[in-house]
Amino acid sequence: MGNQPLIVLSEESQRTSGEDAQSMNITAGKAVSEAVRTTLGPKGMDKMLVDSTGNVVVTNDGVTLLTEMDIDHPAANMIVEVSETQEEEVGDGTTSAVVVAGELLKRAEELLEQDIHASTLAQGYRQAAEQAREELEEIAIDVEPDDEEILTQIAATAMTGKGAENAKDLLAELVVDAVRAVADEDSIDTDNVAIEKVVGGSIDESELVEGVIVDKERVSENMPYFAEDANVAILDGALEVKETEIDAEVNVTDPDQLQQFLEQEEAQLEEMVDQLVDVGTDVVFVDGGIDDMAQHFLAQEGILAVRRVKDSDAGRIARATGARPVSTVEDITEDDLGYAGHVAQQDVGGDQRIFIEDVEDAKAVTMILRGGTEHVIDEIERAVEDSLGVVRTTVEDGQVLSGGGAPEVELSLALRDYADSVGGREQLAVEAFADALEIIPRTLAENAGLDPIDSLVELRADHDAGETGAGLDAYTGDTVDMEAEGVSEPLRVKTQAIESATEAAVMLLRIDDVIAAGELKGGKTDDDDDDDMPAGGPGGMGGGMGGMGGMGGMGGAM
Repeated sequence: MGNQPLIVLSEESQRTSGEDAQSMNITAGKAVSEAVRTTLGPKGMDKMLVDSTGNVVVTNDGVTLLTEMDIDHPAANMIVEVSETQEEEVGDGTTSAVVVAGELLKRAEELLEQDIHASTLAQGYRQAAEQAREELEEIAIDVEPDDEEILTQIAATAMTGKGAENAKDLLAELVVDAVRAVADEDSIDTDNVAIEKVVGGSIDESELVEGVIVDKERVSENMPYFAEDANVAILDGALEVKETEIDAEVNVTDPDQLQQFLEQEEAQLEEMVDQLVDVGTDVVFVDGGIDDMAQHFLAQEGILAVRRVKDSDAGRIARATGARPVSTVEDITEDDLGYAGHVAQQDVGGDQRIFIEDVEDAKAVTMILRGGTEHVIDEIERAVEDSLGVVRTTVEDGQVLSGGGAPEVELSLALRDYADSVGGREQLAVEAFADALEIIPRTLAENAGLDPIDSLVELRADHDAGETGAGLDAYTGDTVDMEAEGVSEPLRVKTQAIESATEAAVMLLRIDDVIAAGELKGGKTDDDDDDDMPAGGPGGMGGGMGGMGGMGGMGGAM
């Protein structure tokens, strides 16, 4: 072979190795973190995202921002996954998780420059995360699942700083009532809390319906608008004449034969309706279609019918009324029917919807959210969904922490003490982890227009004095007892955020070779004057995030 180079990769491939790979990944992770950092806390700012078709999203919800942005850089997407995991697991704390991940990468970069090996950093970070979990469990506050006051405070805390803040007291009460209504003995599925958005009116006019609202209307104008003390049937099929499973052809040679054929179909449909009547059905929700002739017979019998009901809606109706879905109308019995005191078609914001209310045990409920514009309601919905998640988590776990950056400051002090007992260079990683956690109170102070150094010094002093619940009041700038102020968040929100952030940071730090099949989005560009600076640099949002794969039409809007 002599000195001939051995080419393994294709010409279109791009490879970045060693320190360049680490630097590129860290820079991408930090850029994502910076993108959402200013949205953190009660004084956080909003972002406007404009996609290539002109659709606008205005929000300060971390996971919404990151999923709406068109990020292609692989390392950046790993940080986005942190927010998605946080959202799926606990419903809140997405911004905190991403900000901590970005700060862990930033602190790691400083140690890498001091020739600390990435594996050493990874080991130190893992040790620190495990110790942090233990410390959080020690300072957690036990709450009773039926403590309505605490649950309402937690729901309100999750909404603070978002579009729903003006009416957070009302919405917090609605959220708590909704979660308690759908709670089973073993678990809580917030999917049973449906959210209907209505443009018009004010947020204060939002309400909770203990039952189900279906975004449909009755299939025939001849049917009744409402039914009292209604027996409800759910049909997982269609009220139509069954078609043959094979291609069939009917030859009609006489008009009488055609008439007989039509009469036979009509008789079949009438028999289906009679089956519903015989078991006492007042309202029927059908998964498939309803034949025109069947509609006629149903209207004659005074039955209110709704067709093409979504599976999710059918499931909520079943939970609310106690009805059991049946596959064919021939199989239905009285035992399959559910009960609702009131079923009616009503106008909501100019749209017709079916309300199923006055049920015996509302295991499915609906929140009607009102607001002046569509953008306002969308942001309220995101705030309510976060709030539902934290209340569910609190009821399930029964443990909370003080808010306002209190847990992070307490953890930072505890981890610095713990670092003294850690041998080797991992001690430096544990200390870096402790420093990184202070990004949360620091950011809260910055976003509130306060001096972050003064705020941190005061918080550290209070925690040194044993005040584990001391946090930053973003409105006054003082450090106060967050538990006394009613500012709390579930323990699992914080533990999940730290664990996810640590795992993402460790994974990125351990990558020393990036091999892309084609051009690596977010790599160097012709416009980069500094050869050592990957696109999507620390400045981050304008052209920086655009370099990270091009955020469609969103880069400049940020």
